[in-house]
Amino acid sequence: MSLKVGIVGLPNVGKSTLFKALTRKSVEINNYPFCTIEPNVGIVEVPDERLARLSALSGSKKLIPAVIEFVDIAGLVKGASEGEGLGNKFLATIREVDAIVEVVRCFQNNDIIHVNNRVEPKEDIEIINMELVLADLETIAKRKLKTIKEARAGRKEARAEMEVLEKFETGMQTGALAFDIVQRCSLEEKKTVRELQLLTAKPILYVYNVSDVEKTLSPELESRAHVKLDIKIEEELLAMDVKEAEELGIASHLGELAKQAYALLGLMTYFTTGEQETRAWTVRQGSTAPQAGAAIHGDFEEKFIRAEVIQWIKLLEAGSWSAARDAGALRLEGKEYVVQDGDVIVFKI
Repeated sequence: MSLKVGIVGLPNVGKSTLFKALTRKSVEINNYPFCTIEPNVGIVEVPDERLARLSALSGSKKLIPAVIEFVDIAGLVKGASEGEGLGNKFLATIREVDAIVEVVRCFQNNDIIHVNNRVEPKEDIEIINMELVLADLETIAKRKLKTIKEARAGRKEARAEMEVLEKFETGMQTGALAFDIVQRCSLEEKKTVRELQLLTAKPILYVYNVSDVEKTLSPELESRAHVKLDIKIEEELLAMDVKEAEELGIASHLGELAKQAYALLGLMTYFTTGEQETRAWTVRQGSTAPQAGAAIHGDFEEKFIRAEVIQWIKLLEAGSWSAARDAGALRLEGKEYVVQDGDVIVFKI
């Protein structure tokens, strides 16, 4: 499953530095707006200590973690929905991602330019979200024109579609994000919204760029799905070895970002393990065994017969797959089984 998360924010809030720290890739970072023009793309492993422990149990030759693709997108400014700055390019790129990581500057530093000449995290969030909302309202307006024509031509579903469009238009005109409105929609309404590819229908994880990760922010900021990072420290850690960082008492918090981005997308992990490899497979929460098998190969869904399943910790306790089978710890599951995070599975076809 290919997962893509876009890193967005105003210029000079730490987006490219965060991307560099996450992916360990060299990117252009300067103290002026729009340094990032073309999106940078990097693959980031999802930290999971279960993978290494299963690999050690099986004596695997390879260890393959779950990954997320992060995209560092050009900085957005007020008026982006009307083409200001690199607005059109920004909006086109963000349509291609599955979720948004919004970097918000929460530190004071007179040597680093803020595009609005002041550090106001709440205001920065409002600017970005409003530009995304305005772009979505334009998308809805265009779709309404098409739907009206289809209604006049006798298309029966057009009236229901128009009701959905007006529901979202009304909500978003008050500043609501499509993601929040979707939570109150029927399955049919959600289908209509998916076809629109609204920017604010994507889940958002806020990254607060702070000078102290222990610092408590305002209740409004704390109430949002977020991770606090000292992004400058994360960059400095790239140049340190593990021992040096430990001596200085510095620890990275990037793993939490990868984990939360993974959870934000409604994903979970199951494992396959053996002598050749131990691998983390990414599937949607609520996937049945055949659907989960499709992550490996389409035949595992189409020709599925049954699956041998055990939770990873139970397998470790047993000591081996054969020992788990002898102890009766393995379960045989059929097509209706809903895979759980941490399952270790062998598919039978």
